[in-house]
Amino acid sequence: VQLVESGGGSVQTGGSLLLSCTTTEMIIRHYCMGWFRQAPGKEREGVLVIYDGGDFAYQSDSVKGRFTISQDSATNTTVYLQMNSLKPEDTAMYYCAAGQWIPRSYCTAGYAGSNEYNYWGQGTQVTVS
Repeated sequence: VQLVESGGGSVQTGGSLLLSCTTTEMIIRHYCMGWFRQAPGKEREGVLVIYDGGDFAYQSDSVKGRFTISQDSATNTTVYLQMNSLKPEDTAMYYCAAGQWIPRSYCTAGYAGSNEYNYWGQGTQVTVS
């Protein structure tokens, strides 16, 4: 299973970035898909999760109203993380993850921790200054 993130970069405070996570349709439609981030010296933090392009859940209160998660419904091979009104505290490595054994209801309630995801991308760096 391969998850490929893209879209990271350096932006100024208040800017926007769109992160993409590309994998297979089978993964996107049947696994719990999550975006996580990890800043230097800090633990990995859940940001947003989604299941088959439907229900989603925030796992970080700090991004509510600024970040959204979505799925490419045409191909079902990409999950997006739209990040608006970026702040310096959003600076981190962002990871896409897929959880094969996370039940849908558990996933979309936002309960799954990072140790429950069994596939991870390589990460994409987001820097806000």
